[in-house]
Amino acid sequence: MMTELGVYLAKKSASKAEIAKKTGISKSRISELTLNPSTQLRVRELYLIALAIDANPGEVLKEVCKDLKLAQK
Repeated sequence: MMTELGVYLAKKSASKAEIAKKTGISKSRISELTLNPSTQLRVRELYLIALAIDANPGEVLKEVCKDLKLAQK
């Protein structure tokens, strides 16, 4: 199962190897972030990944976190 980040990167046809090279984030960490839903994505990782794929970091954040909702009272 892919994470929201994995789906987003697949839509953008982004190369995980290229992202790893540009960001300094290991290939194994990129794979974990894109394949394991329990892995927590750090803000600095999201920001670097967005820069590496020439995307707006806010757009990436909004897409990756689209399923999050505020708690109901």
